[in-house]
Amino acid sequence: MPIVSPRAPVSPNAPVWHRAAISYHVFGLTAAVAAAIALGIAQASEFWGGLVPCALCLLERWPYRIAAVLGLAAAFLPPKAARVTMGLLALTILAGAGLAVIHVGVEFHLWPSPLPECASPAFGGGSIAERLAHMPATPAKPCDDPSYLIPFIPVSMAAMNLIFALVFAAAAAWAAIRRPNP
Repeated sequence: MPIVSPRAPVSPNAPVWHRAAISYHVFGLTAAVAAAIALGIAQASEFWGGLVPCALCLLERWPYRIAAVLGLAAAFLPPKAARVTMGLLALTILAGAGLAVIHVGVEFHLWPSPLPECASPAFGGGSIAERLAHMPATPAKPCDDPSYLIPFIPVSMAAMNLIFALVFAAAAAWAAIRRPNP
């Protein structure tokens, strides 16, 4: 099966499902790559940038994992199923944008984090040994402490994620509701 460019002319006699399959295939692969790039940037910022993710940061990665799978599925499904899959992809990324809104609000101290992992451990009375036994094995980064990918730009990783997720969700929604190429 030859690979057809989205700009390549399509015969006017070609069935509608064929023309739609080309654009859904391309968008599905593009969405999967975009989600993988977002996850790759997050991992690279940890590995090479030395940034430590908080519990909300780790939770915000799940929509991108799901979107990568949905994007690959949309690339290989028939057009009607691909269209529904792209709608699900848009809703998934929109949920990720909702998580980013929560995280940005926590960073700006507009509300407390909904996750118990973001709070400092509460130690009651008792001996030092009992207190040490109740401490977490690895220290967690507080969710209200923003991480900046680019030091001289005051936009946190959570805010960048919010912007990216909104653009990504809008593109996926457009792909789901648009009409096939004429």
